[in-house]
Amino acid sequence: MLQDKVVVVAGVGTGVGRSLALASARQGADVVLAARTAARLDEVAKEVDTLGRRALAVPADLTQADDAAALAQAAITAFGRVDALVYNALAMPPIKDLMVVDLDATQDAFQGNVIAALRLIRQFVPYLEESKGAVVMINSMVVRFSQRTMGPYKMAKSALLAMAQSLATELGPRGIRVNSIAPGHIWGDSLKWYFSYLAHKRQVDPQVIYDETAAGNDLGRLVDPDEVADAAVFLASPLARAITGQCLDVNCGEYHH
Repeated sequence: MLQDKVVVVAGVGTGVGRSLALASARQGADVVLAARTAARLDEVAKEVDTLGRRALAVPADLTQADDAAALAQAAITAFGRVDALVYNALAMPPIKDLMVVDLDATQDAFQGNVIAALRLIRQFVPYLEESKGAVVMINSMVVRFSQRTMGPYKMAKSALLAMAQSLATELGPRGIRVNSIAPGHIWGDSLKWYFSYLAHKRQVDPQVIYDETAAGNDLGRLVDPDEVADAAVFLASPLARAITGQCLDVNCGEYHH
C-alpha cells in the first residue's frame, strides 16, 4: 500500500508510534522516526531495517521550532521526498475539572499538542504538495464524549481535530489530504500498567478491569496498537485518495459516529 513511499512518524514510542513505523515499513515505505528519546528511536529503526526498509532516526523536541525545521530537512536530505506525515506526539494536560485546572498548564498542553502539530505540518507542506501526499493526525476518542476531569484533554484534542479539518480545506487544492484517527482505549504498555494499578487497588485480577472496560464495546475487546497503525496506513495510502477532512474512529465499537 505504501511501496517506495517515505513516511514520517512524529512521536515514536513503544506503543502506537512503534506500530505506525513498522506498519508503514511492512507496506513498503521507508520511515523517518522522530521523538525526544534517541535510544527508543534507534530500537525502532533496527526493527524497520529487519523488514527490509530504510529508517532514519531524528531525535527532536517537536515543541521547538528549530527541531521541527531540522526534522523536515533531515527527511528530505535523506530520501528526497516525503509522502506522508503521521503526527502521534502528545503533550498531556492535567486531568482535572475545567473549573479548577491551572490555566497555564492547560495553555502549555494546547501549545504542545495543537501549535506544535501545526508548526510541523507547515514545514512539510512543500514536500507533501510535490508528492500529493497525506497528513494523518492521531487524535483520541475523548472528542466523542464529555467526562469529569477530562475537559482539558478534550479541549486540546478537539482543537487538534478542528485544525485538521481546516487544514484539509486549505491544503486540498494543493493535492494534500489531511485526516484524523480517534482511537479508543489502546491495549498497550501504558494501559496495561494502569489496569494493573487499578486491579491492585481493588484486589482483583487485571483481567477483571479489562473485561469491565471492554464490556460496552461492540466487539467485546480493546484496540491493539497495530490496529490503529493499520488505519493510519490506509489513510496515508492511495486507497484513501478521495478521503480528506475525516476522522476515523478505531474503537472496537465503543462509540458510533
